[in-house]
Amino acid sequence: MTINISPPFIANQALVSTLHTAGCAVLNPANAFELLGCNVQDAAAWLSSWNDLPPDAYLKDGGHYRRRRHSCFMVSGESVQQMPHRAHWQPLEYNALHGGMQRMFEPMLASVSQSTAWLTLLNKLGQVCSTLKPSVQTWFVEAHQFRIDTTDGIGRPTPEGAHRDGVDFVAVILIQRQGIKGGETRVFAVDGPAGQRFTMSEPWTLLLLDDERMIHESTPIQPLHAEDSVLSYRDTLVLTFRAKAFQGEGA
Repeated sequence: MTINISPPFIANQALVSTLHTAGCAVLNPANAFELLGCNVQDAAAWLSSWNDLPPDAYLKDGGHYRRRRHSCFMVSGESVQQMPHRAHWQPLEYNALHGGMQRMFEPMLASVSQSTAWLTLLNKLGQVCSTLKPSVQTWFVEAHQFRIDTTDGIGRPTPEGAHRDGVDFVAVILIQRQGIKGGETRVFAVDGPAGQRFTMSEPWTLLLLDDERMIHESTPIQPLHAEDSVLSYRDTLVLTFRAKAFQGEGA
C-alpha cells in the first residue's frame, strides 16, 4: 500500500517568511494561481503541450522514461524577454550524472512561451525572488517541461538523485499525475538534519525552494496497474532563477 503524505501548504501571506526561515514553501493550487496571476483556463490551454514533448536523448542510465522541452528567459523588473535558444548545462558539482554536458533540447512551443499568462507567471515569480534577494532585480530563468512515464516499468524524475541545481531559487509545479504511484518529493537542508517529504498530487501545486540552502529529489514512479504502463506519467514544470548569468556563462 502506498501512503501519500500531504504537502505542508501555507498561505500566500506567509510565503516570503517561510522561505526565509525554512528554505522551502508549498502552495495549494488556488494560492498558486493567485500568486502567479493565472487561472484554470490558462493552465488548460497549456496542458496539451505536455503531449508534444520530444524524448530526452541524454539519459546516461539508458532509460526512455523522460520527455522534455527547455527555454530560457530574462526577467528584469516588469520586463520578461525570451532569450536565444541555448543548451542546458550544469557542472558536475550539481549534477553528477549529467553534469558537464551541453544538452540541447527542443524549445517550448510559442503557444506557451509567448502567451500573456506565461509572461505574467515569470514576472510574478521574479518579484518573489527579488523580495527574497532585494539586491537582485534581474533573473536568468531556465524553464523545463518534463514528462516522466513508466514505459520502462519505472520512471525516475530525478535520476541524478538528491541534488541542488546551482541556482538561487527553484519553482516546481505539478501539472498532472496519470495512473502512477510514487513520485514523493523530498527536501532536505544542506547543512543540517531538517527535511520534509510529501507527495504533490493536485495539479498546480507549487513548490518553491531556496536552492543555496536546500537539496531536493523526487522518488521513482511506477504504474498503478501493469497494463496501464504506457498511460502512466507525471508532468511537471520546473523553473530555475539565477542571478548574474545562466550556468556555463562564466558567472
